[in-house]
This record gives sequence, structure tokens and C-alpha cells, in this order.
Amino acid sequence: MKRGIARTRHPATLIVKARREFDMAHSGHTPDAFVVHDKSADQSMVKAYLVGGGIGSLAAAAFMIRDGGLPGENITILEAMSVLGGSLDGAGDPVGGYSLRGGRMLTTDNYECTWDLYKSIPSLNNAGKSVFDETVEFNAKHKANSMARLVDCRRARVPVSSMGFSMRDRIELLKLSNTEEDALGASCITDWLSHGFFETEFWYMWATTFAFQPWHSAVEFKRYLHRFMLEFSRIETLAGVKRTVLNQYDSLVMPLQAWLGGQGVRLVRDCKVTDFDHKTEDGKFTVTGIHCLRQNESEVIAVNEGDLVFMQNGSMTDASSLGSMTSPPAKLTKVDSGGWALWEKLAEGRTDFGNPVAFNSCIAQSCWESFTVTLKNPEFFDQMQKFSGNEPGTGGLVTFKDSNWLMSIVLAHQPHFANQPTSVQVFWGYALLPDRIGNFVAKPMAECNGAEILLEICSHLRFDPKTVEFANCIPCRMPYITSMFMPRLQSDRPLPVPPGSRNFAFVSQFVEIADDVVFTVEYSVRAAQMAVYELLGLTREIPPITPHDKSLRVQFEALIKAFK
Repeated sequence: MKRGIARTRHPATLIVKARREFDMAHSGHTPDAFVVHDKSADQSMVKAYLVGGGIGSLAAAAFMIRDGGLPGENITILEAMSVLGGSLDGAGDPVGGYSLRGGRMLTTDNYECTWDLYKSIPSLNNAGKSVFDETVEFNAKHKANSMARLVDCRRARVPVSSMGFSMRDRIELLKLSNTEEDALGASCITDWLSHGFFETEFWYMWATTFAFQPWHSAVEFKRYLHRFMLEFSRIETLAGVKRTVLNQYDSLVMPLQAWLGGQGVRLVRDCKVTDFDHKTEDGKFTVTGIHCLRQNESEVIAVNEGDLVFMQNGSMTDASSLGSMTSPPAKLTKVDSGGWALWEKLAEGRTDFGNPVAFNSCIAQSCWESFTVTLKNPEFFDQMQKFSGNEPGTGGLVTFKDSNWLMSIVLAHQPHFANQPTSVQVFWGYALLPDRIGNFVAKPMAECNGAEILLEICSHLRFDPKTVEFANCIPCRMPYITSMFMPRLQSDRPLPVPPGSRNFAFVSQFVEIADDVVFTVEYSVRAAQMAVYELLGLTREIPPITPHDKSLRVQFEALIKAFK
């Protein structure tokens, strides 16, 4: 059964429209874009629909309220899952075990748009403080200083004061970092760097910190070298990495979701958007309706003139699957979830809407596997602290350099979940090469259950398996987790507001933002801010990307590090 959802417009709409056209005509602007002139009149009439409930959509809703003056009740977020937050997830309990698909690296030295947003979002746990305030205070108390960044097959801490570069590595890395993106094109990292580079201590640390593979995009790798040049000289200690008080779902998603709910934003869950009605007039693309599937019934939301639509195109965690202590995760593809289907449909015949095929066509090159371990015995944490020299929450990733799976683990400050008892501890890990046979478990990680993953971890560390007795390890397979790193042309990603779009924008890791880096919370938030400001015609400046790579001090420190 299909039913339409229509709204009657307030009589003032005609007056607002006439006033807008009058203002445009007398200001030299054409009516091709929606430009705000009188927020008190115009914005109260605007309705906004956001397809997808990830951090990009949540941020866009907040920017529309805070900076655009939209009433919260005019904003609707449509999420296919039963929970918001997208890839910034975190769930579970001490009985059934906790699960995190991943954790995004944060830094207060970059992430300009993210902290611009979270300076406005109140903490859920500290009255009178913002999320930004509590995050800064937490990191002042728990400073990152990894003392066991790399561990070798002898269970020895690998010396990492030197990056391990040869002169050839330095020359090739410099050439790559200085080559224009047009010249890099759709080339891979391996097209620019020799085999020896991928055996350096630098590569093991950089690759596992940011999840790069040798076959990934040279453009993306170059952008990371520039955007995080400040981290180059301290990559072995991860001193620049900042952490949230709890996992990022509890610390970032929940406060933002609570604030939006308090503003009256409609948060619609279990609602899958399957298609758009749209028209093109005078070369302008306009969405006129949104087709949804809710509780097995079809609905159509009418998008009226002046309304806005934002869509999260593509998903790095699409087709994710969880395993258990006795079962490996199922091997799903995009057919099993349909998370890419809407973007593929929109992009067909529209080059300005990007090329999703560049990102979702090779699971073998975009897949890795993570795991979350719930412990009710402190012995594993105690032994890790003794071995690494780091208290939980100060060490960051510990990478097993000789692991066939290229596996890393990280012990966060405890508790890591809002509902986590003091008697329970949780740690997370991931492996970049889950298709390879383990060093100690004679099968690919992708075929391993949680118990087998724990055995591989304990064997690398030379820990007695009894340290994880009664532990619950939940593995998670993510076939598209690094899909945004796949080699691509600049035209393969649409701009947040594509040329010729009147009321439609993309907000995701798969839009094009000059000089910024994907696979970060910042990228989604910046895309959201750009899209909102452009469609609403806001003149407030978007926080610029901090040019650390232009700092002579940062360049000098990076040069010294490269020659150690």
C-alpha cells in the first residue's frame, strides 16, 4: 500500500516567495539558489529532510538550527536502522558483550569543524560544560604517549625512534607529497613508492594508525601526509591523538542526538529511503518527493518548494556483520543491505553526482575486520600494562608488526561504555589483512570465531590463554570500511552541493572536499557544514583547514624525523 504524506503551506509562503524574488532581483542575484535574506520569515517555512542518521546528518541538522535559524521541528532525519550514529556506533552490555565496529582518530590540533560544532553541544555528564570542554579536560588528564607502538615476533618492543627510511624512500616520499593531484590521478601508493618503503617502521605505524593499504589511492595518502604533517614527527608515540571520555557513540553521538531531540528534530528510525521523485528545469535538479519503506509499507514524503534534502551517499560500514565466540561473521555484500543502491540510482547518467562504482567494486581491497573483547578478569589488562608500560587510555594502538593479519589492539581508558560496570573491562582491535592465514591459528581471520582470535592475540603476546578465560570476543567484518581510500578520479566524488542542484546535497565520506582527508569524523562534519551553508546561503565563515604543513617549524621537525 502506498500513501502520500503532504503538507499545506502557510499563506505567508507566497509573501515570502515574492519577497525573496524581489530581493534577488534587486541584489543582482538570480533565483537559481536559495538565499536567506530574512531568517525570521524565510527559515520558519523551510523544511529539511536528511536521509541517513550518521554523524554527517546529525551535524547538518545542528548547523541548520544553530547557524541557519531553522526551527528544530522543521527538520526530519530518516534512518534505516533502529539506532542513529552511523559508523560511530557502540552497543552491548556486560552479559552479552560489547561491540564497536571501529573508532575514529581525533585530534584537537585539526578537526576544526568538529570542535566548532561540539563547543555548542552540552555534555550529558558535566553540567555547564560542552562536549568540547569535557574532551579537552579528559585528554589533559590522560595524555597519549605510546611506549609499545610496534611489537615483533619475539614479543619485543620494536625501536621506533627511527622511521627506517632509505634515501630512496625519502626521495620518493617527497616526490609523492609534492606531486599535484591531477598528475596522481587514480594511481596507487605502490605506483610511487618502492617495495622497501612498505617494510619501514614508518609504514607500519602510519598504515595502522590510518588504515592504509599499499594498493590504496596515492591522492588520499598524499592528503594525509599534508593534513597530518604535525603527527609525522610524533607518530611513534601517538601524542597528537585525542580520545573521547567514552566510546564515540556515547561521547559524540548521544549528546548531539539529545540536543537535537530537545530542539524538536524528528528522529525517524527504521525508515529506509528507496527513491526520490525529482525534476530538472532550466538545468536545475530539484527533489520533489522522498519514497520510504516503514514497517513494510510504502510512504511518500512531499518535498515542497524551498524545502531541502540532504543524503548520506555510500557507507563505509555497509553490509557489516558480527560473529561470536563460536561463529565467524557472515560474508555479506552490498546486495545484502542495499546501502549503495540509492546513490547508484541517482548517479546514473549524472556525472556531477559522482561514480559509486569506483568505491564499491572490490571488497578484497576495501575489507578488514575488527573485534571487541569484553573481560570480567583484570589479568589481561594488568599484563598488558606491565608489558607495554602504558596505563589503559594512554598507549594507543599496539601493532603486531609480524602478524600475518597485521593485527593491532588498543586498551582504552575504562569504563569505555556508559553502562559498563567497574568489574568489566573492554578492549578493541582490528586487522588489515583478514584474508591471510594466522601465525598461530591455521586459517584466515575472516573464517575465525572470537575464541580463535583471542588465541591468536595471546599467542603473539605470549600470554597464558587463561588471561582471557570467560572473555567474550565479538568479531566484525566490514567489506567497505576503506572503500573511500580506493583509487579514484576527482570526478568520482560529487561536491557536497553538486552543480545544478537547487535543493539537494550530499553529506558523507564520499564527497569531494579539497585538501581534507576522508575516514575522519571531521570530513563528515565539514561536508555537512559546507552543504548547509551553501543551500541556506549563510555567510558565516566555515572554519578553514589549519595549514600545519605550511608551518616552517612543522616542516623542519618532519625533516628531522625523516632522517633519523
